[in-house]
Amino acid sequence: MSTATVSGPAVDSGPDRLRLRGQSLPRWVPLAVAAGAVVVSLLIYLLTPVDSEIQIVLMAALGFLIAMTVVSTVVEGGRRARDRFATTLVYTAFLLAVIPLIAVLVSVISKGAGRLDAGFFTHSMNGIGARDVGGGIYHAIIGTVEQVLLASLLAVPFGLLVAIYLVEYGRGRISRVISFFVDVLTGLPSIIAGLFVLAFWVLALDQGFSGFGGALALAVLMIPTVVRSAEEMLKLVPNELREAGYALGVPQWRTILRVVVPTALPGIVTGVMLAVSRVAGETAPVLLTVFGTNLINSNPFSGEQSSLPLYIYSQAGQPQKFAVDRAWAAALVLIIIIMVLNLIARVFAGRNRLK
Repeated sequence: MSTATVSGPAVDSGPDRLRLRGQSLPRWVPLAVAAGAVVVSLLIYLLTPVDSEIQIVLMAALGFLIAMTVVSTVVEGGRRARDRFATTLVYTAFLLAVIPLIAVLVSVISKGAGRLDAGFFTHSMNGIGARDVGGGIYHAIIGTVEQVLLASLLAVPFGLLVAIYLVEYGRGRISRVISFFVDVLTGLPSIIAGLFVLAFWVLALDQGFSGFGGALALAVLMIPTVVRSAEEMLKLVPNELREAGYALGVPQWRTILRVVVPTALPGIVTGVMLAVSRVAGETAPVLLTVFGTNLINSNPFSGEQSSLPLYIYSQAGQPQKFAVDRAWAAALVLIIIIMVLNLIARVFAGRNRLK
């Protein structure tokens, strides 16, 4: 009786066998490599003439990326090393983008929080000089809120209607022309919008400086952002929803109003808040059209008005410490206002999401 011998592929041994089993680096290795890269960068900072913190951070990031790639190639193999290289590159780029943001926030909070008090929010700069301790931003908050609200009332409905036309109705040459002009407005410098409103509204029509003039300039800057964000969100709505409405005999305009727009509403609101966040900190357009004042003016349609960007610009240009402290505190308030508006928009979009 003969015994059959079953032949098969030989089992790999050594490093190849470990790679086939999918050997991966322990979780502590990236942390150890990152710590080593930081230590090496600090040594370079201490022992060499390099004195730039930005260069040290970039050197640490580059060292971490190279070291992780080398270690992964030796232990995990070339294919997984390339995957880890791409992942490490993405995370490193993310950290490099977040670090300046955190640094700005920490700097603004540390320099502006000490000046925040009740009087800072309830008083204006009427009768307050750059060397005086008092003064506040009450008039600037009123101006910023009114100008941004007026700009939103002008830009959001118009931009949303343009986006609906481009997605649902736009065909042919007219649609291409509108898209072209929206692209042109997207790259428009903010000072050009201010110069346009200054030449047309303030000088040609002789309307004078006012908060409404500033709102017109801000609306010009908001429109392309609103149009593009709303257009992309409307394109993401499945066509099956539109076809279901048409199959039930619902007119197109009603399908858009009751189905398409509510479905894309969270994304539209996010785009609107991006536009608001952009224009809320603009200085050049309001400087040319609002002009600024130290008095409280609650009427945006008559007379010069102030705003937080103008307030920061004027106070930061003063050499006195009290004026600079007021500028830092106003910058912190502007950041808080934008964050609160974004939070309110997120809550509103979440509650109105189509089920």
